Amino acid sequence: MKIKSAIIALVALMTATNMSAQKLLTLEELNFGGKNAAKFYPQRHNYSWVGNTLVYKTKEETRFINPLNGKDAKEVDLPEKREYLDGELEHCKASGATAVLRDNNLFVVYADGKEVQISKDGSREIVYGQAVHRNEFGIENGTFWSNDGQRLAFYRMDQSMVADYPQVNTFEREATYEPDKYPMAGMTSHKVTVGIFDLQTEKTTYLNLGDVTGRYFTNIAWSPDNAVLYLFELNRDQNHCTLDAYDAVSGNKMKTLYTEDSEKYVEPMHPITFLPWDANKFIYWSWKDGFTHLYLMDVNGKELGQITSGNWVVTDIVGFCPSTKSIIITSKEAHDLQNNIYSVNLKTKKRTLLDNGKGVHRASLSENGLYLIDAWQEPDAPRAYAVTSTKTGKSINLATSPDPWEGYYHPIFESGTIKAADGVTDLYWRMVKPADFDPTKKYPTVVYVYGGPHAHNVEASWHWGSRNWETYMAEKGYITFILDNRGSENRGRDFEQVTFRHLGQEEMKDQICGANFLKSLPYVDADRLGVHGWSFGGFMTTSLMTTYPDVFKVGVAGGPVIDWKWYEVMYGERYMDTPESNPEGYKQTSLIEKAKNLKGKLQIIIGMNDPTVVPQHALMFLNACAEAGTQPDFFAYPGEGHNMAGHKSVHLHERITQYFEDYLK
Repeated sequence: MKIKSAIIALVALMTATNMSAQKLLTLEELNFGGKNAAKFYPQRHNYSWVGNTLVYKTKEETRFINPLNGKDAKEVDLPEKREYLDGELEHCKASGATAVLRDNNLFVVYADGKEVQISKDGSREIVYGQAVHRNEFGIENGTFWSNDGQRLAFYRMDQSMVADYPQVNTFEREATYEPDKYPMAGMTSHKVTVGIFDLQTEKTTYLNLGDVTGRYFTNIAWSPDNAVLYLFELNRDQNHCTLDAYDAVSGNKMKTLYTEDSEKYVEPMHPITFLPWDANKFIYWSWKDGFTHLYLMDVNGKELGQITSGNWVVTDIVGFCPSTKSIIITSKEAHDLQNNIYSVNLKTKKRTLLDNGKGVHRASLSENGLYLIDAWQEPDAPRAYAVTSTKTGKSINLATSPDPWEGYYHPIFESGTIKAADGVTDLYWRMVKPADFDPTKKYPTVVYVYGGPHAHNVEASWHWGSRNWETYMAEKGYITFILDNRGSENRGRDFEQVTFRHLGQEEMKDQICGANFLKSLPYVDADRLGVHGWSFGGFMTTSLMTTYPDVFKVGVAGGPVIDWKWYEVMYGERYMDTPESNPEGYKQTSLIEKAKNLKGKLQIIIGMNDPTVVPQHALMFLNACAEAGTQPDFFAYPGEGHNMAGHKSVHLHERITQYFEDYLK
């Protein structure tokens, strides 16, 4: 026994010595807004393609690399440096023309400098050339050049009928009114049309869409011959979707090629992609078999078969290799927590892995599709780069980024699974423990939660995808725990749609499974559980604190949705339908009536000018608490939006940490 005790004492001494040798990281190093943050993130190497030549750029040099052997190549012609125009939206390499937004109106600046004004009635109410439908359905841009650069498709959004949300600028001597257009669930939404400007005739044609009330248009794509414009249309209920073709000259609808319906919702996120070797065939995305996969169709609407299949999702189309008639994709086939690169032969449907089969990978293709740049991370690998042949799979390492935390504090990062509340589904978790973790001690533990759609927190990237704030908490003696509940992304249609019409309910059940798992661990102090999240995670935090008030002692909710009837139309109605059609669901998910249940310490933090989750959410919850006699804390960042920008993010995370220090430790 004396020998065993001596060994334990020696291990403890060695751990303490190791801890003292490690330099602690502050939020100035760990937070993206910190003064020293850049050098504490894994180094990125700027590899890109110029045609089929690999280019590596730094501030000091530009190197050209032969992808055959990874050695230096002869200098090649780089694209000429050009001056960017004020208000530039999108530049077209094919024609040299540029779409420009100036004083709310859309212009085209030709390669020779000539300007043509497309619109004249642009304003905050009539919006041209910008993303519409509040950036839902995969919409990121508002202008779309044809392949030859001779036509420009663009969105026109009339939001004059949408109610103004009364934002206020408090930085003026007398606060001024600066409203946002904000269509809430069940209320009047905007109207969108699509125009096409012809650079040769200098005329604009609008698609003949008819009455666009309650209709969403997304995923715009051009045919290879630039004569047809394709788009997906959704009804307002988002349970009926069509793929339609329009004549680019007349604006008339030519054909509906595809229709998809759902009892819950359909969500097109990607435009069609034509095969580079066959202008009559294209690829479209769908999760109609339960998982997001790729399908082949011809321009007449004839189905030509499913390209990928399995209980996993495709995450990206990287491009094509015409010489092998293959498509290069990334997917979750190897593991739910990974993202790997595959070549898919379109004739045989055979998939060939093009990376090391581990970690989270991103890829970019050479112009001829024969080589790709592979950039990836693994839980113990900060970042690495390789160039890979898409035909043979042969790979040449280009660079490996060093551990930026070398000599600094390293917590213990772990990952595993538990069962969801349904007793069947595996859920993935991450845990971050202090570097001097002692299994005989009991630690205060904070659950970090998001939980909403189109996001995940746990993956096989560096440190299992850990947010650096978790390291800061580990330094202060906390365990942090993160669980991706049902409703989060990349696990299939049914996994995500289980939350339909009652957001937060199944998600909370899964998070309570996580809390019960934590309570089963001898080193977790069940009386000192905290919870923190932002946006949907703020909704989840507040929901957990008021639905399960005896589980969590302390919570910090950032930008929380409090009642979905105050959230925006597209997102809100997709998952909840309207307040009129789903009154029970809205009542069940509202936190106003639950304000009276609050027992623990809860701090709510918002950007005072949040255009995403408007301040009304937090303010009405505070009012409900005042009426019920419960006592949350509140902090607002004047002038800030949904997330704190720049160095204020450091202040924010120090505030979050201090709240747990004050009430949980």
